Amino acid sequence: MIRPVMKDVFFLAHPSEEATREDAPVIRDLTDTLLHHREGCVGMAANMIGVRKRIICVMMGPMPVTMINPVIVEKSGEYQTEEGCLSLTGTRPCRRFRDITVSYLDASFLPRRQKYSGWIAQSIQHEIDHCSGVII
Repeated sequence: MIRPVMKDVFFLAHPSEEATREDAPVIRDLTDTLLHHREGCVGMAANMIGVRKRIICVMMGPMPVTMINPVIVEKSGEYQTEEGCLSLTGTRPCRRFRDITVSYLDASFLPRRQKYSGWIAQSIQHEIDHCSGVII
């Protein structure tokens, strides 16, 4: 189900809770909402659809990839950039890393550990920040 995009900064500024198998319906809604907005959005976190759970979904080419309880375990190549967000107007400066390794559960709740770089790494960092209540 496509959900409305949360724009309440107070709500977005609160850290999300760990997700469990009981949160599986949120994954479908998050994916549906991201696909609906994919022309202007490359990733979403569950709090962007009003659910404070540590679930993100990021477009990797034509495919949305879900990460449950993602944690960046390695990072390198720090740089400064500017980002926008579907939940907020305008852009803001932020610090990112060119290369990251993320530990997470996939949509089947199986453990994964994967390296990402470039634009996808930046998108994942943005969504993980959302899970932590960091306003970009």
